[in-house]
Amino acid sequence: MHNEWNSLTFIHWRYPPDLIQALLPTGLTVETVDGSAWVGLVPFLMEGVRPPGVPRLPWLSAFPETNVRTYVRDDRDRSGVWFLSLDAARLPAVVAGRTSYGLPYFWSEMTVRRSEDVISYRCSRRWPAPRGARCDVDVRLGPALNERELDEQAYFLTARYRLFSVVLGRLVAAEAEHVDWPLHRAELLHLDQDLLPAAGLPAPDGQPLLHASPGVPVRLGMWHR
Repeated sequence: MHNEWNSLTFIHWRYPPDLIQALLPTGLTVETVDGSAWVGLVPFLMEGVRPPGVPRLPWLSAFPETNVRTYVRDDRDRSGVWFLSLDAARLPAVVAGRTSYGLPYFWSEMTVRRSEDVISYRCSRRWPAPRGARCDVDVRLGPALNERELDEQAYFLTARYRLFSVVLGRLVAAEAEHVDWPLHRAELLHLDQDLLPAAGLPAPDGQPLLHASPGVPVRLGMWHR
């Protein structure tokens, strides 16, 4: 698939590694930094969604999405993302993600709006259960981070080029190809969410760590064993 991941905010909290490990399938190990696992709430705008050789389609090729994710390694020591949930505003995309990639997609009513330097994300889950799980986020975009400000932690939380899933009872992976994220500072203005508890996590504790990005074009491969 070709797509663009635009107007994106990474919102991350620390979690105990043992707690996250209990949510993972056999074959994956939680990845840590400074002794902590991390869980990300990542709202953004999907645009230009299409298979190779197919033009963009009105309505179907652009929609908001919000992911709850953590970071893992497989038994070959390859790093990647494990999704605890993915909410999308287009039912065909939800069905395709569930059937083709085995990913826990949910159909939600969603919007992404930008006014000057503030981005507002809204998400309210429709199907399947738990219905009504929601995420309302407002962030203020800050200046771009230069290379000296991009520390190991920023790369750990954002530079991910592989996703893992389980298809027909087998652990699979798919590769994502894109340029490095252009990252900005971001300030959290408002957050009201229960997507993390809906994914089986305790409510996050403490202030999250934020990064924002205007986005990147992405090529996503088909899964393989």
